[in-house]
Amino acid sequence: MRLSRYFLPILRDTPKEAEIASHRLMLRAGMIRQEAAGIYAFLPLGFRVLQKICAIVREEQDRSGAIELLMPTIQPADLWRESGRYEAYGKEMLRIEDRHDRDMLYGPTNEEMITAIFRSYVRSYKDLPLNLYHIQWKFRDEVRPRFGLMRGREFLMKDAYSFDLDFAGARHAYNRMFVAYLRTFARLGLRSIPMVAESGPIGGNLSHEFIILADTGESEVFCHRDYLDFQVPGPDVDFDNVADLQAIVDRWTSLYAATSEKHDAAAFAALPADKQVSARGIEVGHIFYFGTKYSAPMKALVAGPDGVERPVHMGSYGIGPSRLVGAIIEASHDDAGIKWPEPVAPFRVMILNLKQGAADTDAACEQLYAALAAKGIDTLYHDVDERPGAKFATADLIGIPWQILVGPRSLAEGKVEVKRRADGTRELMSPATALARLAA
Repeated sequence: MRLSRYFLPILRDTPKEAEIASHRLMLRAGMIRQEAAGIYAFLPLGFRVLQKICAIVREEQDRSGAIELLMPTIQPADLWRESGRYEAYGKEMLRIEDRHDRDMLYGPTNEEMITAIFRSYVRSYKDLPLNLYHIQWKFRDEVRPRFGLMRGREFLMKDAYSFDLDFAGARHAYNRMFVAYLRTFARLGLRSIPMVAESGPIGGNLSHEFIILADTGESEVFCHRDYLDFQVPGPDVDFDNVADLQAIVDRWTSLYAATSEKHDAAAFAALPADKQVSARGIEVGHIFYFGTKYSAPMKALVAGPDGVERPVHMGSYGIGPSRLVGAIIEASHDDAGIKWPEPVAPFRVMILNLKQGAADTDAACEQLYAALAAKGIDTLYHDVDERPGAKFATADLIGIPWQILVGPRSLAEGKVEVKRRADGTRELMSPATALARLAA
């Protein structure tokens, strides 16, 4: 993509309303635009990041055996009356009426709707286990939306729902998601720690939040330092192996890790002093088992091997892709701007023409741009006539992992300068070597 033909509305000044780094940098980098309190439009740069996050989330959900569908954002209130949550949910739910005076709502979550879908089609234990998920916009009318995408009113959510005949099956479904979440966040460039947590207004009695440590985290968390060195399961993990998955979960829950709501000060104090980590954390995922909380009142029944009908055991598993955009920035930035992990970067490479209009630099940039495109490498070519300093600032602000600086001085020696955004290292090399390095 040529910057001269791209829509990238960079802000030079820091917006006054932005309180944390991710909000400030997303606004300055032209990734999002606020349309109302807690409601944002994703501009092209931000949307590319969001799409890459969703692709990784999908791949790991599919790998775990979950099946994707798509549910509507607007739900009939009668479903929520069946579960008993319509009145109990509170003012965070946006309640509306259609032209026929029917009570509707903008879904804050989908337990009721997915249960209604399930009960319409599944009658026998032979159709279990089942895990259905979608990636859909949600709305919760937060009383004080703040911190940009970190606490907005409208947000994109991946929510999965498992259905099993009994607790043993439901526990295996829970473990599948537990391991899938470890892999998902690792692929996004994040070190997540599963922590015992409250299940909130949705309910449940087995619950973990996946937390990343960040100085600007919204809450205090406590954990054993060894979690920072645990190996995440590889792509060859067998999601059908009950014993192996349980062993992974047992290891990842063997040490102390808790959010402030579940913190046991005495247990934490008993850890060796050099193993105690007390930090700020950002929730990036939440999984919980809630048994028959919805299936019993909504009569989502299946016949077991004995022919007796019983409510299915359910679990719910959430990841917020839009929130993850902000969380990744909170975990990876500096004073100059964002440092995107390569798997989610909007572009992998940015070419900076340091003397726009000069025959030699223009030709070299065009050749590099074409060669990178031929290799399938996402590339942004800064071909706008600006001073080199302004181009450096833009490249660092938007956080592209690799920058190729093409200037007349180095080009006279047959070389370009390659900069790695993550650590700022620079290296002179031939254009052919740069291409080979980035295509490896």
